[in-house]
Amino acid sequence: MSSILSIKNLRKSYADGFEALKGVSLDINQGEILALLGPNGAGKTTLISTICGITIPSAGSVTVGGHDIERDFRAAREMIGLVPQELNLEPFEKVWNTVRFSRGLFGQPRNDALIEEILRKLSLWDKRNNATKELSGGMKRRVLIAKALAHEPRVLFLDEPTAGVDVELRKDMWDIVAELKADGVTIILTTHYIEEAEAIADRVGVINKGELLLVEEKDALMAQMGRKQLDVQLSSPILKIPESLAEHELELSEDGEVLTYTYDTRAPRTGITTLLRDVAEAGLVLCDVQTRQSSLEEIFVTLVSGERT
Repeated sequence: MSSILSIKNLRKSYADGFEALKGVSLDINQGEILALLGPNGAGKTTLISTICGITIPSAGSVTVGGHDIERDFRAAREMIGLVPQELNLEPFEKVWNTVRFSRGLFGQPRNDALIEEILRKLSLWDKRNNATKELSGGMKRRVLIAKALAHEPRVLFLDEPTAGVDVELRKDMWDIVAELKADGVTIILTTHYIEEAEAIADRVGVINKGELLLVEEKDALMAQMGRKQLDVQLSSPILKIPESLAEHELELSEDGEVLTYTYDTRAPRTGITTLLRDVAEAGLVLCDVQTRQSSLEEIFVTLVSGERT
């Protein structure tokens, strides 16, 4: 699969010496969905702003479809759609004109049929003649998405697109993302809803303090770093874990009814057989056993806290 977005040693420093980006390098393939995760202030928005030409890089290079974002800015920017976090819209302009004007800004010919299709997909068709100031926050977010799609970009950035919006918009957004992916559009998503990244992303990138910690296939990442947990449900609660079970490093639930054992799925032996034998020898009677996989959120927290082994 060919790369449509190539980032090489990208840096962004400010006059006070603060480094927002510290040598970020990344190749993003055409037609993939990359979820970029990181805490507030990690550098996600700075990275997007730099690629989109809003922020000037201090060093490094970025090409979009082979076009350098500095030397060939217009051609590179025409390939990009951006849904920003901020709800910046002309308050007195009608929805229809706002979206159509956005298409014209990129030099695209008038295409009212396309604008209508986008507005209908985003449940904005009935609001097309409303001034944007009359819309709810969720509807304004829909207009931003429509603006970003109006010039038919090949790379779409979604910077926290569903933060603080209703469930219906989130569903509509992901339906559209699926359609765009099917059409070969590359999508880079930043989100605080990690379950969304886990559900729709092909790859996951984790950024913290301006550094890209990793970019991996989502399934491979969870297989490599995801631990499994075994919950042993006891027939009767206990006050503390017996000393004979100390080597298993168990956790006891607050109600004293569940022992939790964490193990590495990559290890030659999980230790489960020995654990269950030792539980029985300790005189504990179990009534149920369940396993669960670490979520992407747990893996993310481990990475940004520097606990990766």
